Amino acid sequence: MANEKYFGVMLDMSRNGVMKVEKVKEYVDYLVKIGYNMIQLYTEETFEVENEPYFGYMRGRYSFGDMIELDKYCVSKGVELIPCVQTLAHLNGIFKWNDYKVIQDTQDILLAEEERTYTLIDNIFKTLAKCFTSRRVNIGMDEAHMLGLGAYLSKHGYQNRFGIIKKHLEKVIEIANKYGFKPMMWSDMFYRLANKGNYYGTNNITEEVKNSVPKGVDLVYWDYYHTDEKIYKNMISNHLQFNNDIWFAGGAWTWSGFAPDIDFTLKTMKPAIKVLKKKNVDKIMFTMWGDDGSETSYFSTLPVLFYLKEYYDGNRNLKDIKAKFKALTGEDYDAMVSLQLGNSIFKNSPTRSTTRYLVYGDLFNFFYNDIWGDEYKDKLLKGARKLKRLGKDSKFKYLFDYESDLLYFLSIKYNLAFKIRKAYKDNDKEELKLIIKDITKLEKYLNNFYKSFRNFWYTDRNPFGFDVSDGRFGALKQRIASCKERLNDYVEGKISKIDELEIEFLPYSSDNRSYACWRDITTVNRIW
Repeated sequence: MANEKYFGVMLDMSRNGVMKVEKVKEYVDYLVKIGYNMIQLYTEETFEVENEPYFGYMRGRYSFGDMIELDKYCVSKGVELIPCVQTLAHLNGIFKWNDYKVIQDTQDILLAEEERTYTLIDNIFKTLAKCFTSRRVNIGMDEAHMLGLGAYLSKHGYQNRFGIIKKHLEKVIEIANKYGFKPMMWSDMFYRLANKGNYYGTNNITEEVKNSVPKGVDLVYWDYYHTDEKIYKNMISNHLQFNNDIWFAGGAWTWSGFAPDIDFTLKTMKPAIKVLKKKNVDKIMFTMWGDDGSETSYFSTLPVLFYLKEYYDGNRNLKDIKAKFKALTGEDYDAMVSLQLGNSIFKNSPTRSTTRYLVYGDLFNFFYNDIWGDEYKDKLLKGARKLKRLGKDSKFKYLFDYESDLLYFLSIKYNLAFKIRKAYKDNDKEELKLIIKDITKLEKYLNNFYKSFRNFWYTDRNPFGFDVSDGRFGALKQRIASCKERLNDYVEGKISKIDELEIEFLPYSSDNRSYACWRDITTVNRIW
């Protein structure tokens, strides 16, 4: 544990997109330049584990050699590489294999109090001990909502879930200590079990909650949602009541679709940093998740990461921050921030996954009900041209091309479903003919977008996992072609109606579209 104060990042390597070793090294180089001293690679089952051949099998996992190579590189740069794994939930990937079916409690949760479970965890720590210099480790343990309610319930009957997690955690800590590790864990489960599933907004910590947390583990308070300093202040104060070291994990938003969300990152992290400074919390990291597709490059967050470090250090001069960023990285701050245009153009959207639901939304059975005006077409086209221009002199040209092609595609797709429905309802076949021409152009834009997205993926990441994106893009391409064919048949009189467009449109009724998932966006029908 070389450092006592940390300002670092956590990169998600578990949502299909595992960064290439050389790209992680490149990222470390940038982190050093902008003043960071820690990195965690979030690996659920995307790393090789001794005596566990199916753990991360065909998932682009890091080999023993990869981890040792990355660790040595980080040490040489003065950056602490802390392993970040899961020892309770978020392990649904391993349950594809019969080797692990016997230790599945429910969904993605390990079966507590089972010998095979602790053999797996022992093998994990045995591997980490051989590959990493740091003796800090993030053991996960978050969002185990159904803990003790599956196979555990059948085997042991209903048990107090505080007791289950406490007993399991003590065993995990024992194994970690055996290999010299000091663990940290996400803190939400203690709050959720005591607060009817809620994490944020807890006003006091009961003795039961305090006593359920062993002293040998650090607590990581994660929060990337709130814009009110009072919430961060309340949560930090609550965490400080424990007899445990406290970390803060904020978020540099990379999980809102096909583009980063720099604006929302600043909106949430600036008030958080103010509180962290006042409360003297000095173990800080910014998470970059890859939820539902890992569609955004972590390199796109470099300007906001630098901004947050400068902000933490007391620099509020944006002009100075931009000049420093250029001097340190060779990249233009404003140009890099422009990579978020896919989201920022639609800044009034009720979801932070705008690009995802506009890309994947069905032309006939769409789920979104935000009617964007015609002026957005010009904004998208101007943005697309701007990104092409800005990317010419950047080391990240491939990212500018990718985001530009996204905007070209959206310049037609963003309101096409509404145009189709309106023209159909008005029985305006001449308008439908023009729309069919637009769809032909859209197909060309989709092809370009797919190629640039593929280039980004194979530049930054291991190939494993791209089969999912191939499937999604393939389905999108075929569905667009199918809808065009149906419109053609209707316009030419081959069919008398389009059943999907006959149904009266109902507004989407979900209260939360922040995590719009492909399987929900692409169809209202069931995907197994």
